[in-house]
Amino acid sequence: MTQSMTLMPTGENAVRALLNSALFNLATDTLAATHERFIAELVGLTEIAAPPFKEAQRAKAYRGLLEACGLQDVEIDVIGNVTGIRRGNDGCGRLIAISAHLDTVFPEGTDVTVRREGYRLAAPGVGDNTRGLATILAFLRALDAAGAATRDDILVLATVGEEGEGDLRGMRHFFAESRHRDCVAALICLDGPTPANMIVSGGTGSKRYKVTFGGPGGHSFADHGIVNPMIAAARAVVDLGALTLPDDPKTTCSTTVINGGNSVNAIPAQVSVMVDLRSNSADQLAELDERFHEIVQQSCTIENDTRSIQKGAIVVDIVLIGDRPAGQTADGELTRNAANAVEAIGLAPVFGSFSTDANVAMTLGIPAVTLSWGGEGGGAHSLAEWTDVDPATTLPGMSVGLAVLLACAGTAI
Repeated sequence: MTQSMTLMPTGENAVRALLNSALFNLATDTLAATHERFIAELVGLTEIAAPPFKEAQRAKAYRGLLEACGLQDVEIDVIGNVTGIRRGNDGCGRLIAISAHLDTVFPEGTDVTVRREGYRLAAPGVGDNTRGLATILAFLRALDAAGAATRDDILVLATVGEEGEGDLRGMRHFFAESRHRDCVAALICLDGPTPANMIVSGGTGSKRYKVTFGGPGGHSFADHGIVNPMIAAARAVVDLGALTLPDDPKTTCSTTVINGGNSVNAIPAQVSVMVDLRSNSADQLAELDERFHEIVQQSCTIENDTRSIQKGAIVVDIVLIGDRPAGQTADGELTRNAANAVEAIGLAPVFGSFSTDANVAMTLGIPAVTLSWGGEGGGAHSLAEWTDVDPATTLPGMSVGLAVLLACAGTAI
């Protein structure tokens, strides 16, 4: 692919020049003209279930869609990530990556049929993050229709395991094992729902635990007075909930799942609790993590000191099931391009921190941001999840990600 136009200028005028170019106008006109195809692909992908650790069927379908877009070296790696490359002109191997995750939070068997009312689509996973996948496909078609030649290669990356206990496993694998990992100069993740003016340049760190309290168990009446793991777990939950945590940097502790017991008239032998610790500061997260361990151990000690251990004492097993590092993308070309693109659609850019696939790149020193896929949505991670695909709001939002991608990859205008 060749072009005879002048390479886009660099610096603060880069995005402004790009947005005023005939090339970008043609690309965004293509987004508008193919909007119904974007919606159809969003519906089709949503209705291919991608439960945690079982994204293979959706990955296979997405590989086919990338091949249909003319990407090269399209493949599914050993962990299930899908990658493909749109070649640039330089041939130096430098990559600008654009990414969305394949997985949803919903278990196998969830009804993922999309319900459409006008421009409102409702289904589990329709926004988070199937819409990101469909948006990337729309970008690729728009670039081709505009004849956009870029300096750098564009790498499309659809990851597994972004959600929950997936613990960013797809993105971690990519940066640990992929042959492309050393060539990535910047990473743009599309995820949502987030406002069109939100630029996620900070990676919220998290530690996630499954805490299992074990005891002898027994009859609720005959063995009354012996240690009870339910009480130890409840004490830990209450004490964790009473922690005073900073608002800035935002730091949170949430107990989210509790399981245990087998009968109303039996003292349980085992109770498990899941706990989610998060902070925008690595230091605050480490401090919270230490306090968490102290509280859990203390709850066992109090229970063993308070009730009979004649039949056995309370013991606890703390298993780390998620560990997302906190990170930050420093002010630079990527963040400035994003801010300029947001301002171009008449909004004030807002920088924030969330936990996304971009965390991995940030901790490796690779510039990374997460941007909205454009448009509105709500009810993420619930059966009532929805997204609005009205072109009046969707197309301006989509133009932000497209502009940032082109500005970073370097294009002739």
